[in-house]
Amino acid sequence: MLWGAWVILFPNHLFDWTGIDRPNYPGIWQCVGMIVGVYGIGYWVAANDFRRHWPIVLVGFLGKILGPIGFLQSALTGVLPWSWGITILSNDLVWWIPFAAMLYYTFKDWSDPAARYPHPNTHASVREANAGAICSDGRSLSQVSKSGKTMVLFLRHAGCTFCREALVELRKTLPTIEAKGITPVIVHMSSPEEGLQFLANYGLPKLLHVSDPSCSLYRAYELDRGRFEQLLGPKVWWRGFRAAIVKGFGVGKLSGDGFQLGGAFLIQDDKILEAHRSDSAADSAPFSSLSCSL
Repeated sequence: MLWGAWVILFPNHLFDWTGIDRPNYPGIWQCVGMIVGVYGIGYWVAANDFRRHWPIVLVGFLGKILGPIGFLQSALTGVLPWSWGITILSNDLVWWIPFAAMLYYTFKDWSDPAARYPHPNTHASVREANAGAICSDGRSLSQVSKSGKTMVLFLRHAGCTFCREALVELRKTLPTIEAKGITPVIVHMSSPEEGLQFLANYGLPKLLHVSDPSCSLYRAYELDRGRFEQLLGPKVWWRGFRAAIVKGFGVGKLSGDGFQLGGAFLIQDDKILEAHRSDSAADSAPFSSLSCSL
């Protein structure tokens, strides 16, 4: 707001200070000051509750990315002097991290199933959660586990590159798993119909699966939502590049909680025999650490 007032009241100051010709139509530059000042009022409002007013933050963040790009192009072509960069530094670059952080935490809060399912049973035991989890064949996960050893594979959201990679690995090891008398069950956050289609895309249409959009089963098995470094750290970016680009798994539409981590468990009679809880989104095949796989 102060910067906008400065430009409106003294439109020639910045031009004189940086040693370039004054504009022929200073009113245009004063309009820029007016726009920036009005944005300042919007930011002031958003600062009281940035999660609620995230669209203001998003529009501002986009402007603070596009502005420096335009300046860089003008500076490289000699239209503007590099000394104008002080304006970009104070008005744009210093806000990248805080604005990005606001949008990140807003998305994390809005992605939390607790926001869509306000009364999930977050304190259910494994036995209780299994009893309430209905598999695609109509049996509960508890009933399946009582019929023999069961491998429960928790996926992240359906668009996750690493989940796609995990299903391909699972298809390869499935004969070995089933030869050991182990029944695999997939837990996902999509609808039953979407889950079936997702599995069918990877040649696993007959695999038992459970739809758990509220993540009650994830909570019962103590699978956490990821921290920033677990979701977007260097290891994840590198593994993501290899899986999405080099191996060709790509990236799909977000379906479920993008912050949820996966895992794999070997259970029987509602008791956990072995457990692997992923420590990052890049853990593509958590079941590989269980004795049921190759």
